[in-house]
Amino acid sequence: MNQSGVRDYNERLLLTLLQRNGPTAGSDLARMANLSPQTVSIILREMESEGLLSRGMPIKGKVGKPSVPMSLAEGGVLSFGCKIGRRSTVLLLTDFRGTVRDQLQLHYKYPMPEPILRFVEDGMASILARCTPAEIGRICGVGIATPFELWKWNDLVGATTEEFISWKDVDFHAELARFTDLPVSVVNDATAGCQAEHIYGRGKEFRDYAYFFVGAFIGGGVVLNHSVYQGHQGNAGALGSLRSFGPHGESQQLIDTASIHLLETRLAEFGIDPQELWSQPQDWSRLSRFVEPWLGQTAQELAKASLSVCAVIDFEAILIDGAFPEPVKQALVERTRRYLVNQDMRGLIAPRIEAGVVGGNARAIGAATSPLFDRYFMNGSQALSAVRGGNAR
Repeated sequence: MNQSGVRDYNERLLLTLLQRNGPTAGSDLARMANLSPQTVSIILREMESEGLLSRGMPIKGKVGKPSVPMSLAEGGVLSFGCKIGRRSTVLLLTDFRGTVRDQLQLHYKYPMPEPILRFVEDGMASILARCTPAEIGRICGVGIATPFELWKWNDLVGATTEEFISWKDVDFHAELARFTDLPVSVVNDATAGCQAEHIYGRGKEFRDYAYFFVGAFIGGGVVLNHSVYQGHQGNAGALGSLRSFGPHGESQQLIDTASIHLLETRLAEFGIDPQELWSQPQDWSRLSRFVEPWLGQTAQELAKASLSVCAVIDFEAILIDGAFPEPVKQALVERTRRYLVNQDMRGLIAPRIEAGVVGGNARAIGAATSPLFDRYFMNGSQALSAVRGGNAR
């Protein structure tokens, strides 16, 4: 590595440590990163002058000068994140603290490329019009979170094969290049949700875990050794495709047995508009007659799926989040814990079942993290030895 490469590595390492551990004094960063205090001091001063870092209040100790904690600056770097879902598309602008600065949303019966790409183009223009020139200069890229091979899901969203096949030819890099010069990153939507939880949620508490996001269609992600694992083709953690069984013993996938679209279908059968599930702020209390049996079935399926993934990798925890109200999430997590106890666990060690905290916006926020990691952070084994020196375990 040349000198410039070493400097870039060290900057990314320090930013990653600050992101993982919060405000930290330079002396502690030097110890975690195995760098000299002088080297760390020089890099921190330069990143502070660039607006990437902010200086906290001095903390007086027993010996020597007071230590000064450094942290990621609010608004130091900004990024667009876009989640393309089966029921809605969300476009937001966030900073590298995970704070959402602006957000727009488009609802539809099922997703089609033309209106969604038009929404992204118009939405970015609208958000940029509300930004200052300084903020615009700090936007580092656009992250797109989308289900992979979306054209295969037409039967589950009520679209025809002829309509949905148009997704097969969509090149997001080329489409967005028509109206923006920003770098574009494309990530699986559930993996993006996992990234958001890993960076801004409870992911810091665990070394290895599986992540389930229960949306209109369930998906997931995998974290190994403190890093989100995307796999050779970016499709690792496709937990919605886990095998399950229907009421008559027929082979199905988890997406068919533990997704919110099942609850939508049940509401429609009773003449209730399923859109009530997605109205903001979400409140499903009026629909408890239908939500209760759905919770029971989904919890059973998640308990079985949790053991299935633990049979492959010895996960210490399973994190569950989704596009539902907080009371529903807590009830789902608690029921999954109870059902897990009754499963056949011969040869397995039961994982902890825990609730994620990022919530319904996880996939869009996670999409926005991709450009940040491309330019500023580390998300791989190269940083693990240093990150372990912090609060992560």
